Amino acid sequence: MATNPKETEIQALVRNYLNYLTIEKNRSRKTRENYQHYLNEFIAFAKVRSPKQITIDIVSDFRNSLEERGLKKITQSYYVIALRNFLKFLRKRDIETLAAEKIELPKIKQRQIDTIEYADLERLLAAPKGNDLRSLRDKAVLETFFSTGLRLAELCGLSRYVDLGRGEISVRGKGDKLRVVFISDTARAAIKAYLAKRGDAEEKLFISIDKSGKVIGPITPRAAQRIVERRAREAGIAKRVHAHLLRHSFATDLLVNGADLRSVQELLGHSNISTTQIYTHLTNNQLRDVHKKFHGSKRAENQ
Repeated sequence: MATNPKETEIQALVRNYLNYLTIEKNRSRKTRENYQHYLNEFIAFAKVRSPKQITIDIVSDFRNSLEERGLKKITQSYYVIALRNFLKFLRKRDIETLAAEKIELPKIKQRQIDTIEYADLERLLAAPKGNDLRSLRDKAVLETFFSTGLRLAELCGLSRYVDLGRGEISVRGKGDKLRVVFISDTARAAIKAYLAKRGDAEEKLFISIDKSGKVIGPITPRAAQRIVERRAREAGIAKRVHAHLLRHSFATDLLVNGADLRSVQELLGHSNISTTQIYTHLTNNQLRDVHKKFHGSKRAENQ
């Protein structure tokens, strides 16, 4: 199996698996790098040269070592998922090794998602005032975040030459997956006003501006984050507001107004619907208000 004399059988199989991820599964370069890191760490710890040598006890010891290093449960799960998928790959090719099903995933507490009050959101979106390039850019950035639910990197990667007439944009998200997001009329108007003020040739939709007002290149995720933080302070919002908070607000706004979970999953670009389900607890207060308003109202009137 090994083509390099210094390469063990297991190392050659990992290399084959990584090629499979890239070529056949069309996973991103970043995904390949992460899986390579997780699997190489396991092999270095386990000191196995062949897949036959992988046992449940070795896997258990490896997981204990991750715990002792103080890695978060979610980080530990990445290692376990990579190993399970590698073992499934081997078994499908009739290579003798430990069954992936014998390795259980770590139980992870459901993430608590924070959001922003609607009144605060309105003040934030209205914070950039003026007709200068910086103000128009910041207004367009905030409106685009809330209209689309984009991640920071996704927003920074948008092309300047979007078709605003159609009101939709194709976005390449995590795992190199394409999805379509939609621009509200308010966001479209903000982007148009901002682009009309641009006099540079930069191809990205959002640009960085120095203190003198000069365009210095495409916007970076850190610069976009600073826009959100600065405008939140200007709006008088006490809590820390970050760009992902606008993504959370986008999702909960859809759910509260009746959107189904599958549609929200698609719009957010989540691979697994369980990731989208973390937003549902934020709508509980809304459901409680509905229950209080409508449930048993006739009985209350008759008492």
